[in-house]
Amino acid sequence: MAGGGRGSGRPAKKKSPSKGTGGNVRRGLEGKGATPPAHMRHWHKDKARTERIEREERTGRPSSPRTPVRARRSEDAPEYIGGRNPVLEALRAGVPANALYVALRIDNDDRVKETVRIAADHGIAILEVGREKLDRLTEGAIHQGVALQIPPYDYAHPDDLVRIARDAAEVPLIVALDGVTDPRNLGAIARSATAFGAHGLLVPSRRSAGVTGGAWKTSAGTLATLTVARAANLTTALREYREAGLFVIGLDGEGKIDIGDAHLLEDPLVIVVGSEGKGLSRLVRESCDLVARIPMNAAAESLNAGVAAGIALYEVARNRRR
Repeated sequence: MAGGGRGSGRPAKKKSPSKGTGGNVRRGLEGKGATPPAHMRHWHKDKARTERIEREERTGRPSSPRTPVRARRSEDAPEYIGGRNPVLEALRAGVPANALYVALRIDNDDRVKETVRIAADHGIAILEVGREKLDRLTEGAIHQGVALQIPPYDYAHPDDLVRIARDAAEVPLIVALDGVTDPRNLGAIARSATAFGAHGLLVPSRRSAGVTGGAWKTSAGTLATLTVARAANLTTALREYREAGLFVIGLDGEGKIDIGDAHLLEDPLVIVVGSEGKGLSRLVRESCDLVARIPMNAAAESLNAGVAAGIALYEVARNRRR
C-alpha cells in the first residue's frame, strides 16, 4: 500500500503552521470609543425627521406618500374652514378671516367667484396654492379647492356676558356648556342662543369644545355676533353668577320638573347644557338652583346637546314674552 497515514504503518506527515492574522482580529474586537451624542449621529431618527420637515417646508409638498405625523395644534394657532359652501357662508356672515386659499387651476363656478369677490372687498388676502397644501391646512377634510383661515378666537371673561345684558337693559340669559366636546354642538347651540335672545355662551377651558373651524361652520355665522366666554373652572363661574343675582338651571333627564314648568325662566338665568348621554357632572349639578328635564318618549334615551339647548331656550323666550 503506497503512502503513509492511517493504516500505512508509518507516521503521518506533520502539517506546516497556518498563516496568522497579524493581530488584525484582536484589534478589530477593540472598542471604538464612546457613543457620540444623538445630534451627531446622521442616522438618528430625530435628525432625519427634522430634515424631512425642513425639506417639506421648502418644497411645499410631502417628501413621502405616507401619512405625516400630525402635530398638536396650539391654542393660538389659526383655524381653517374648508368647502365651497361653508367658506362662502362664513364670508357672507362676516366671519373674521385672515386669508383665503384657492387651489391652482380651480374650476371657477359661481360660488368660487362670489367667495373671491367678497374676500377682495373685505381686504382678505387671497393666495393660490397647490391642493397638497390645502390638504394639510384642512387636515384631510373635504375642501373642494378653497379654505378660509380664521384667527384664534378671542374669548371674553364670564363677567362680560352679564355686562352685555345689563348694557342692553335686558334680563340676562346665558348658556353654559358642561362636557360638550363636539365643536358642531357648540355651533348649533350658538345658533339657538342667537335665535332666542341669549347674551352669550360660557365654556370651560378644559374638556370642552371651543370656537374652532367646525364650530364656525355649524353656527352659520352666528358666532360673529354672539359672545363666547371661557372659564378656568365652570363651577366657580356658576357660583359667581349666583352671587351676582342670576339663577342656574341645569338640563338633565333625571330632573324632577319639566323645563316648561320651571318657575325661574323670567329671572336672570343661566341654562347649563350637559353632554349627550352623561348629562351634568356632579359638581355642576350641585351648583344649580334647579335641575329640569325635557319631557320626551321613553324610546329616546337622550337628546343631542344642540337640540336640548334649543328646546330650553325656546321655553325661556316663550315665558318671557307673556
